[in-house]
Amino acid sequence: MKRYFIITFFSFVLCYACLGRVEDQCETKNIEVIATAYNSLAYQTSSNPSITAFGDSLKPGLRYIAVSRDLFDSGLVHNTKVKIQGFDSLYTVKDKMNKRWRKRIDIYMGNDVGKAKKWGKKKVRIQYCLTVKDSITN
Repeated sequence: MKRYFIITFFSFVLCYACLGRVEDQCETKNIEVIATAYNSLAYQTSSNPSITAFGDSLKPGLRYIAVSRDLFDSGLVHNTKVKIQGFDSLYTVKDKMNKRWRKRIDIYMGNDVGKAKKWGKKKVRIQYCLTVKDSITN
């Protein structure tokens, strides 16, 4: 019962957070992905490790994730807020992963390589809000 309440509560919070306009509707999506971690270091990313593939700036302490490109079709696009199993805070999609990855997210962990290695690679559930246009007003 407690688990059901927590899931329902987070679904409501996520949907409420994604409602940018009155005519938008929110559909909560839950998927299972492989989660790894990365740092803003040149050997892990590119020659400019503080800039994401979307052009956003990375700074340690930010709650950002990179997503595999196949997840874009599921609505997990730039600036989407995401709840990751095992974390209390919401994360924002600010980066995209190399084309070779499928059904993955990469959690940004600043410059703390030890923290990223400790996280390793895990299968987790994520939840996010898919904003859908209201067909009556459009």
